[in-house]
Amino acid sequence: MPNNISLNNDYPVIEKSDELYSRALGLIPSVTQTLAKGPTQYVNGASPKYLEKGKGSHVWDVDGNEFIDFNMAIGPLSLGYAYPKTDEAIKKQLENGITFSLMHPLEVEVAELLREILPNAEAVRYSKTGADVTSAAIRLARAYTGKNKVLCCGYHGWHDWYISVTARNNGIPEAVQAISYTFNYNDIDSLKNSIDEDTAAVILEPVVFQEPKDNFLHKVAELCKEKNIVLIFDEMWTGFRLALGGAQEYFGITPDLATYSKAIANGMPISVLTGKRKIMDLADEDIFFYTTFGGEALSLAAAKATIEEIKEKNVIDYLNVQGKKLKDGYNEIAEGLGMNYTKASGYNWRSIISFDGSAGDPLILKSFVQQEMIKRGVLWSGFHNMSFSHSDEDIEYTLNAYRDVLPLLKKAVEDKNVFELLRGTPVQPVFRKTDNFNMKPVKK
Repeated sequence: MPNNISLNNDYPVIEKSDELYSRALGLIPSVTQTLAKGPTQYVNGASPKYLEKGKGSHVWDVDGNEFIDFNMAIGPLSLGYAYPKTDEAIKKQLENGITFSLMHPLEVEVAELLREILPNAEAVRYSKTGADVTSAAIRLARAYTGKNKVLCCGYHGWHDWYISVTARNNGIPEAVQAISYTFNYNDIDSLKNSIDEDTAAVILEPVVFQEPKDNFLHKVAELCKEKNIVLIFDEMWTGFRLALGGAQEYFGITPDLATYSKAIANGMPISVLTGKRKIMDLADEDIFFYTTFGGEALSLAAAKATIEEIKEKNVIDYLNVQGKKLKDGYNEIAEGLGMNYTKASGYNWRSIISFDGSAGDPLILKSFVQQEMIKRGVLWSGFHNMSFSHSDEDIEYTLNAYRDVLPLLKKAVEDKNVFELLRGTPVQPVFRKTDNFNMKPVKK
């Protein structure tokens, strides 16, 4: 029988997952559309590869195994799988059509809603993915300033201007690579040293897991204003989670432009660019940023319903409360076992489990915990991406699973046989942080 949520499960049978995987090999490059969902981020041989159903905070793989999910589709599911209010809005709109030959009223209604919530939303544009709107923001910044160079900090998508600063920059012209640079988070000097007279934009994730120190974000904003540089907040993660108005509201900083996706529509594909009118007006005639599916109505209906639910149900506070239980609970268990080489850190609504090198290869330790958590019915990849559907029962069950698994890890570390206990290929390094941080523009 397929596994359910139980501490007494055997390792899950994943025959159908592996059969689908074998069909994908050689047909789909890297076999996945999203790197964080692919087999390199799970113990290949012990973990499911394909999910076919989700409800609330639980998912079922193609072999029928059930799991509590703390990945939540890598971020978009702020409310949960098959959330009634969002799904009902989608179904109601589906009866009237998906996309049309003229504009749809929801384009206006959602923009008005966003204007009420987001401090810089003097103007709003839609697209489908986060990379679309971050790239549109960069184009607007260049058009507005008449300058070319971009300084970035964080992850901003797959387009040329960003990927040129990473190790995966094949296929990008050298001329493009020559005008994108990076700076270090919480290091204002690295930003100052990277700015030159041709810098058009500074784009950063306001927070990932680390908190800003010494008024870092405010100093970034002041520096951009002083140097006539467009400040862009990439709020794919912070939007509608850190606060209803995202990092803008939480930190009291109004960036020139901001970008959103993930949490805004509970899983439907939509991204949003917001900004000050003086810059956004360039999208009228000066730059070209249009897409056939930008006004697709199902996603707009989902966004409207999701945002309203987040407001009405005080979802932000709920994510904070539930996430704190998990983060603090993990740390209490690890500390009680004397495992000072692992901890949960970050914000309550999205925390990360880390392992330092003192006990062995962090990816091997992570792989072991993942394997054992999956055995116990928790789909785990080292993150607590919280949703409104994560119940008290989910939290307590997960903490009990940690109470089960962490002593096993401790013993394996002491016996120096963690790798030997893995039942498949370990988790591989994830593409997350850019290479060559603090690359400085060539001074002319």
